[in-house]
Amino acid sequence: MAVTIAVVGCLDTKGDELEFLARTIESLGARAWLVDTGVLGEASARARTSAAEVARAAGTTLEALRQANDRGAAVAAMADGAAEVVRELFGREEIQGIVGAGGSANTTIAAKAMRALPVGFPKVLVSTLASGDVSPWIDTKDIALIYSVVDIAGINRISARILTNAARAVVAMAQPYTPPPERSKGLIAATMFGVTTPCVTAARRILEGAGWEVLVFHATGTGGRAMEALIADGFIAGVLDITTTELADELVGGVLSAGPDRLRAAGRAGIPQVVSVGAVDMVNFGPPETVPERFRGRKLHRHNPAITLMRTTVDECAEIGRRIAERLSDAKGRVSVLAPLRGVSAIDIEGQPFHDPEAGRALRVAIRENLPPGISYEEIDTDINDPAFARRAAESLLAIL
Repeated sequence: MAVTIAVVGCLDTKGDELEFLARTIESLGARAWLVDTGVLGEASARARTSAAEVARAAGTTLEALRQANDRGAAVAAMADGAAEVVRELFGREEIQGIVGAGGSANTTIAAKAMRALPVGFPKVLVSTLASGDVSPWIDTKDIALIYSVVDIAGINRISARILTNAARAVVAMAQPYTPPPERSKGLIAATMFGVTTPCVTAARRILEGAGWEVLVFHATGTGGRAMEALIADGFIAGVLDITTTELADELVGGVLSAGPDRLRAAGRAGIPQVVSVGAVDMVNFGPPETVPERFRGRKLHRHNPAITLMRTTVDECAEIGRRIAERLSDAKGRVSVLAPLRGVSAIDIEGQPFHDPEAGRALRVAIRENLPPGISYEEIDTDINDPAFARRAAESLLAIL
């Protein structure tokens, strides 16, 4: 059976380019479902979902958007409408992939539609903005971005090749997929940073040996939010939250914060979780020249040319401990908190640049004093990357799953 690809965008301004995409998709043996999100132009005869229908899905009308004469508001409304349209098409199993192309407006609209679809659903976006900070459009979803090189303004030998590549990619991605054999048990989410890799790797192997499948998330802000989203969506059976470093960036102002909802989803969902304090000794910044002036006198460590780490203070560690305890206090499921006594990262052990026993004590005291009695708390006389700590973390999670 031929797959159907949603082609989303403003046909009033990018009609030639989006229709080229649709024709290319059809030449590959797939079907194209054009979703028109344009506000100002005439209705497109090729659109299977008209701009008027998209506006209605957003709770408004084309006439209202035109009369308001506010381009930003129109783009936001059509993005909302497009997201609702493709969500419904997906729910009815009428589309097996989605593609879009354009500049800022088309990128905003198509990306929001793509974010409404689940992880694993094929998503390809050709954008003039794909060579820079793309986090506003990607967020926590698996959108494949292709930089357009030239503007999406007409079909020429460059744009035709790039749009053809996008069409071929999404059609290939949308072909029937045979997943690998499932393990006998469910999914476990784990968090890892470079400085906690030995711990998480060893714990993962123990959990996999017990029949669980482990998804490891890089604790880079986006990674933590992606994990929280999958937990909230019901994919995850248990959490090994070894690396809670994103809370340090949230508190102090680093570049890898996961926001105020970090460390909350598992508790709300009532699923078992083992939580530790991996890498809360550090706040992340870019190259040294990007560290804010107010922090220039702090203890800094050049992790690599692109990343500068800053040591958290005693007071900051105490506040991180309080926040960990507060966010776990309302958990509906079983929780176990493990704290290593000899260092929370590879560079917080004796002889390493971030070793600070006083900060470690402040962190542990704050957790102990603020955790409610129903939550298990254990201090282990190792550093976080010691195999004994990894084994204890994995065994603790297995015990409460």
